[in-house]
Amino acid sequence: MIYDNPIFFEKNRVYRAYKGGALLGKFVGDGSGDGNYPEEWIASSVTAENPNPSSEKEGVSITDNGGFYLDDLIGKYPREILGEKRELGVLIKFLDSALRLPVQAHPDKEFSLKYFNSTHGKEESWLILATRPGASVYFGFKDGVTREMFSKAVDQSETDAGAMERLLVKYSVKEGDVIFVPAKTVHAIGPGCLILEVQEPTDFTIQPEHMCGDIRLTEHEMYMGLDKNVCLDCFKYQSTPLIKEKPITISENGNMHREMLIGKNQTENFGINRIILKNSSFTPDVSAGVYVVLSGNGTVTAPDVKRKINRGDYFLLPHSAVGKCVIDGNLTVAECFAQ
Repeated sequence: MIYDNPIFFEKNRVYRAYKGGALLGKFVGDGSGDGNYPEEWIASSVTAENPNPSSEKEGVSITDNGGFYLDDLIGKYPREILGEKRELGVLIKFLDSALRLPVQAHPDKEFSLKYFNSTHGKEESWLILATRPGASVYFGFKDGVTREMFSKAVDQSETDAGAMERLLVKYSVKEGDVIFVPAKTVHAIGPGCLILEVQEPTDFTIQPEHMCGDIRLTEHEMYMGLDKNVCLDCFKYQSTPLIKEKPITISENGNMHREMLIGKNQTENFGINRIILKNSSFTPDVSAGVYVVLSGNGTVTAPDVKRKINRGDYFLLPHSAVGKCVIDGNLTVAECFAQ
């Protein structure tokens, strides 16, 4: 059965207002350049919050064996795929920004429940996979920034492209950096960052900046149908320094090294481990975990599958497939899961 094996998916590029994708194209080897499909949603059961979606399920992954939408497959085989979990509980993306994204924040659970009728906010984390020259992120307000100052900068951003970013702290980033982004923390990715983003399973973004590069955002893209003053409550008006997380070794066995990048010290919502194989093997053991190849190449073997995997490939490990699947080769894999 499909749930006794790792589940692979068709490519799942998602439309965004911003431009990017060339680094992603190089990373996955598909030759694509910069455009308005700069994100790949990985083993996704989440629908994108786009104003003019290409389909009612834009963002939801489709299996490359049978052409099933992942949310439908989970609905049909919840126990076999999720085990004791009630939902997949995590959204994972490749994200490649060629320009600075709009200044934004994401709601916490309380804000999401009140205004979006969702039990999930949008805490997120970034693993920097590759960069362009001058790669940077903006994270946290500078000391002394108030709600009134930020509100004024929102209005000014219609004609002054730097009005909002001047209120934030800018950081240079490099390949391998790991950053956790708490809900309600002001930030802006880019330019020049290819990121593996792991987050709560929503597409809720409050981005009150009027412009995204040379594109004017709509009111819905800025405020998601809410009033401006309500949306300004989605930001914490305090200095929040960026902390680059340090890997913590979980286990070592010969040429297999497993380390934690994001864990319960950062969030109760999701986790990320990194598995490094040097001509060795590993048996994935996270029920409903998503495995993403970050470098190298190898093979996945399961009862009905023997498949080569390379950088950029990924799969979902159903609960019923735990203990039945082996990854071997010379490669590095991200292990992503809901806590």
